[in-house]
Amino acid sequence: MTASYEVRGHVAVITLNNPPVNGLGYETRKATAEGIDRANADAAVQAIVITGAGKAFSGGADIREFGSPKALAEPNLLSLIKVVENSDKPVIAAIHSVCMGGGLELALGCHYRVVAPGTQVALPEVKLGLAPGAGGTQRLPRVLGVEVALNMIVKGDPVKSEVLAALPGQKLFDKVAEGDVLEAALALAEQVATVRPLPLVRNLKARHPEGDAYFQFARNTVKAMAKNFPAPARCVDCVEQATKARNLDDGLAYEREAFIALMMTPESKALRHAFFAERAASKIPDVPEDTPQRKIEKVAVIGAGTMGGGISMNFLNAGIPVTILETKQEALDRGVATIRKNYEAQVKKGKLKQDKYDQRMSLLSTTLDYGDIKDADLVIEAVFEELGVKEKVFGTLDEVMKPGAILASNTSTLDVDKIAGFTRRPQDVVGMHFFSPANVMKLLEVVRGKETAKDVLATVMSLAKKIKKTAVVSGVCDGFIGNRMIEQYSRQAGFLLEEGATPQQVDKAVERFGFAMGPFRMGDLAGNDIGWAIRKRRYVEKPDMRYSKTADLLCEMGRYGQKTGAGWYDYVPGKRDAIPSPVVNDMIEKHRAELGITPRKISDEEIVHRLVYSLVNEGAKIVDEGIASKASDVDMVYLTGYGFPLHRGGPMNYADTQGLFNVVQTMKRFAKNPHDDASFWEPAPLLARLAAEGKSFN
Repeated sequence: MTASYEVRGHVAVITLNNPPVNGLGYETRKATAEGIDRANADAAVQAIVITGAGKAFSGGADIREFGSPKALAEPNLLSLIKVVENSDKPVIAAIHSVCMGGGLELALGCHYRVVAPGTQVALPEVKLGLAPGAGGTQRLPRVLGVEVALNMIVKGDPVKSEVLAALPGQKLFDKVAEGDVLEAALALAEQVATVRPLPLVRNLKARHPEGDAYFQFARNTVKAMAKNFPAPARCVDCVEQATKARNLDDGLAYEREAFIALMMTPESKALRHAFFAERAASKIPDVPEDTPQRKIEKVAVIGAGTMGGGISMNFLNAGIPVTILETKQEALDRGVATIRKNYEAQVKKGKLKQDKYDQRMSLLSTTLDYGDIKDADLVIEAVFEELGVKEKVFGTLDEVMKPGAILASNTSTLDVDKIAGFTRRPQDVVGMHFFSPANVMKLLEVVRGKETAKDVLATVMSLAKKIKKTAVVSGVCDGFIGNRMIEQYSRQAGFLLEEGATPQQVDKAVERFGFAMGPFRMGDLAGNDIGWAIRKRRYVEKPDMRYSKTADLLCEMGRYGQKTGAGWYDYVPGKRDAIPSPVVNDMIEKHRAELGITPRKISDEEIVHRLVYSLVNEGAKIVDEGIASKASDVDMVYLTGYGFPLHRGGPMNYADTQGLFNVVQTMKRFAKNPHDDASFWEPAPLLARLAAEGKSFN
């Protein structure tokens, strides 16, 4: 949590030591500043090296201090960098592994920089809705040139040190270490110990030959690419100031003002919420982080359809062998051909090298015989969503799989406890609900049955990281977290049609709010027959739950969506453009007339709030019932699996920004609508309780 100090010959070495990435927390900043003062006071010391312990130079700010008084306590990062710059003796940064955010800003304050090859270098603050706040926008253009620096700052993505070191005229790195970076830095320290004046990045100039035109072009570009986020455009402003300010201190003051202003924006708050929520999702209250895990070296997938193929690709990408099992050879051949096609498309676009493609395909095998998968450590069932079909599969798996194998179901709605009951090893059964396309979508709902073993959960959560998924744990209920909530959203969309809206009006309102796709376009993409099958089940199981009949009427017309060339919209063969359909609008109008409803004008605000607050109310029930352990888990499900706008931070975070008291008042108004479901708009107990206490979900 601090920084160590030692003297090697005539060089003082200060090592940042705040695991896991040497975040520049208060204690670390303080110890570093004290180390520099100590070195300057020691006549035997001629130079100073700053490096990082473990697997990072520094990843930047210590996220554990975000929002706390320690984050601003002196010395803050700006003060520490000033101490470094003002050192009477040369300060050399020995950079390795990870140098990001405040870590890079600290290195830029040093007099010299030595770097190890393969170091990831970045100013990623824009990904949290911020501009760099300790000189990154002012110093990086001075050492890399305006255009390279601005690209790095507005994208926030890491760049390898050797790429930056190869740039003509770059002044970021004084030396690329061939061996140990600390030894190289110590050698440089000996060489420059008596060199004066000490070089300072602040004394370099940041210039662009066509400044005004370039910055206007850059501003227009980032506004078009990040229209919902103010940070990239403010970063452009800050870098422009680096070229126009009278001196670096004026530029630093401008940057700090931008940083503080952005910190207060709802977009930055939403991004920071998502950042912490993603990390919190991996923590399960009653499953300690040191829970022993099962070894997963071989995976089997039952089913070679779209889902089975996509699931398999995740493991192949991670270097884990996969065997796909099917009942017919033709199905296997089709599935493997689709996987090949997906990989070949990546090779063609230059996103995947041929040798990587060959390596992944070599890890794939197929079979028609359950006996061939008996030694797999994990088997994932991805067959038809019908309990009888699942029963046959899990009964067979129970017979053939080795002891200790994890048996997972990709079910999207069915009862995982019932599925576990088809085996004599319910402790080994878990839900692994991938989202389509499974090789692309980040979300993995991990469904915990009542008897799922803790080591099974720990193993699956760890495996999710390996295959680059955001895993969220859900308890067992119909639809789990995501699909249980989306059902209420879809019900509201149907009621809006009956009351006077059109599919295109609803979709456009929600898409303007920031959703990737409105409910009707989403239905056409997924297949309207899927929702129809669920509703048929609901009519039997929950006869009191009311739905608009428009979706059933649509399916009765055979309009299942893009796959049939017609759904809520019309489609031209080979294209995905959603064309408003006179046939559908006519069907909706006739249905309204049969119900005796006079259509009314519905505002976009009402559309958005009815749809989003339906998610919020159901999400509150899910948290209250313990299906999700915290509200931020609900947000992660919707941000990573359902296209909820990132700049809103998820449905529960959005409700927090609106104020839960206001949400409840709006819901009470919706309950008075005679054509809506008044019982649904009764605030969930958790929502009502938090609103009454003036609290929030997160």
